[in-house]
Amino acid sequence: MMGKNDVIIVLFAVAAVLVLLMLFIPVINLIFSTGIDGFLEAVKNKNAWRAIFISFEAGFFATLLSVIMGIPLAYILARKKFPGKNMVESIIDLPIVIPHTVAGIALLLVLGRNGIIGAPLDDMGIRIADSMAGIVAAMMFVSAPFFINHAREGFESVDPRMENVAMSLGATRARAMATITFPLSMRNMMVGAIMTWARAISEFGAVIVIAYFPMVAPTYIYSRYLEYGLSYATPIAALLLVLCVSIFLVLRAIAGKWRRYDKD
Repeated sequence: MMGKNDVIIVLFAVAAVLVLLMLFIPVINLIFSTGIDGFLEAVKNKNAWRAIFISFEAGFFATLLSVIMGIPLAYILARKKFPGKNMVESIIDLPIVIPHTVAGIALLLVLGRNGIIGAPLDDMGIRIADSMAGIVAAMMFVSAPFFINHAREGFESVDPRMENVAMSLGATRARAMATITFPLSMRNMMVGAIMTWARAISEFGAVIVIAYFPMVAPTYIYSRYLEYGLSYATPIAALLLVLCVSIFLVLRAIAGKWRRYDKD
């Protein structure tokens, strides 16, 4: 006869299975609905590969910029207390909670040809909207919070006294950060970068508003769906899904090995 604790475990297990099925069934059904012939047809589609490559390239640059610009902000948030800190943290999380079409419109008003930044740049011959730069900006806007939050958590997990000891022994703050804080926070930053890249390449709403062309993969799939129907969009969606899952699993495995290395 089960005790009360056992009943809770069983209920938790049932809930966990239901959640996993809810996540797994649509994904696996998409792949099986495509079939081998449909998948091979998608593999031969040059336009699909071009859109996927643009997504991956823009996602890479969005992630790179998020890392370069996010590390200083994450470090300050982890180490310093200052007036308005809660407001800053709320601003960082804002792109996660607002509808992404709204994010695209907001970016367009700033970076578009008539935007407060886009207009002067357009006069100099630099175009942001409907360009790779616009795609990167949209991807970075919606995905950078993931890296900043993960990096901040990593920095917070490192005792600041370790940095202080290193500096008391003659190390500069930059050297203490490079030899102590960054290595101990590396797994958090790697996971944050992976999540940032994954979120960037999946972005649709903000990208389609600020840069319909050149087409990224989600925009191309949506265009195929509108023009030809579900049967034409499904193979491309399955191809993108397989590629993303494969890359994501490899990156997560690398992050897992880094974690085991840190423990050893």
